[in-house]
Amino acid sequence: MTDILEVEPAAAVALFGDRIEVARAFVRNLAAQGEELGLIGPLELPRLWSRHILNCAIVAPLLRPGLVGDVGSGAGLPGLVLAIARPDVTFVLIEPMERRVAWLTSQVTALGLTNATVLRARAEDVRLPQRLDQVTARAVSAFRTLIPLTAPLVKPGGQLVLMKGAGAPAEIEAAAKAIRKFRLSNVEVITLGDGVLQDVTRVIRATVD
Repeated sequence: MTDILEVEPAAAVALFGDRIEVARAFVRNLAAQGEELGLIGPLELPRLWSRHILNCAIVAPLLRPGLVGDVGSGAGLPGLVLAIARPDVTFVLIEPMERRVAWLTSQVTALGLTNATVLRARAEDVRLPQRLDQVTARAVSAFRTLIPLTAPLVKPGGQLVLMKGAGAPAEIEAAAKAIRKFRLSNVEVITLGDGVLQDVTRVIRATVD
């Protein structure tokens, strides 16, 4: 399968720096096993780097040193990618499905990621010994649905950093009630990767008061 894997874009080295070899190992593993395990679709290999890996890696500068949860981590997008790119940040990869948990756990070990742990749970059932500094998620659900799942996990002053599509501004409008209920402030759409990536990455960032 790896013969149709997308050639590594030039931006990869710039985004991962001295962590590029770990990123390459993850891409090889995901390309070899991802479709078989139902983690990625059959059409994703030719765009694995640009659409998935770099799309996640560009978010890394928005993270603070501290404890970050990735809700619905799935294939490890963005959780494993960010754990590779930001070894100074501690990650909890939250995923309810057993086979995906097994994949995430195997990759944490295979890639030598000492800054990531895997928790099998639905977001609404998560009970952590300490609240998170930030929460990430990618392609999980609409913003108004994500807010009650993620905001309670974050400490006051912490942030939601949620990867979204072109409809992000409309999602914020539709989430007005939840934004008020869960006391979010500084809600904004950040566009990343313009001129660097093939497709830009959009993030909804909000502070939990």
